[in-house]
Order: sequence, then structure tokens, then C-alpha cells
Amino acid sequence: MAAPATNLRKPVFVKVDQLRPGTSGHTLTVKVVSSKLVLQKARPDGNQVRQVRIAECLVGDETGVIVFTARNEQVDLMKEGMKLILRNAKIDMFKGSMRLAVDKWGRVEPAPDAEDFVVKEDNNFSLVEYELVNVIDE
Repeated sequence: MAAPATNLRKPVFVKVDQLRPGTSGHTLTVKVVSSKLVLQKARPDGNQVRQVRIAECLVGDETGVIVFTARNEQVDLMKEGMKLILRNAKIDMFKGSMRLAVDKWGRVEPAPDAEDFVVKEDNNFSLVEYELVNVIDE
């Protein structure tokens, strides 16, 4: 018996200026503006040692830029000027500011065929501070 065909939804591409705190499932095409390795350490994992690498990267599109936290293999793709598609990305909050991340449920892939664009670097969404406000219904 054949497996039922799963209807894959076509990804809805969003722009950086549409990202909001606490949201996930974003697919966007971005260009890497800069990348800085912030952590590289070996972690024992059973019988072998695994390298853990984390880079903070500034990525963006024509609407703005945001800090993207790249982990392990993702770090290799974070070359300045590289166009990437971030699939199923989510917004993490770090010290009140938005960070973009792709965990094991998402994917970072090169997008060499993506239309070229100029990144709007003077509109950094990771510099916007959000305050957690508890709303009390009265």
C-alpha cells in the first residue's frame, strides 16, 4: 500500500521587517552581512568528541537586518555576501532583543539563484529592545 501523499505547503517567504518576538516557522531569503565565531569548544559525546561552534551573524534583506545565531554546520554557510534561504526559522529573545535562529526542525541552505538585493543595514531589528509586559485582564 502506497503511503498517503502529504500536501507540502508552499513556503510563504517573509521579510526581516515582518519578524516579531516569539514567532516561528519563518522562511526568508537573506544575505550574510557579517559573521563572528563566538564559541568553539569540544564536547564529549559518548565515545567521540563533538565540536560545538556558535557564530553570531548579521543577516538581512532589503527591509532590514537581524542577528542570526548559527550553530555547528550552519557556521560554514555564513560567509559574507552569501545568499541563503532560512527555512522554519524562529525568533529567540536574548536580553530583550530579537535573534533569528534555525534549530533542528529547520534548514539553512545556499540560495545562489535568489534575486540579488541590497541589504538595508541601517535598520537593525536586533537593536530594538522589547520589554516583556504582563497584560492583566480586569
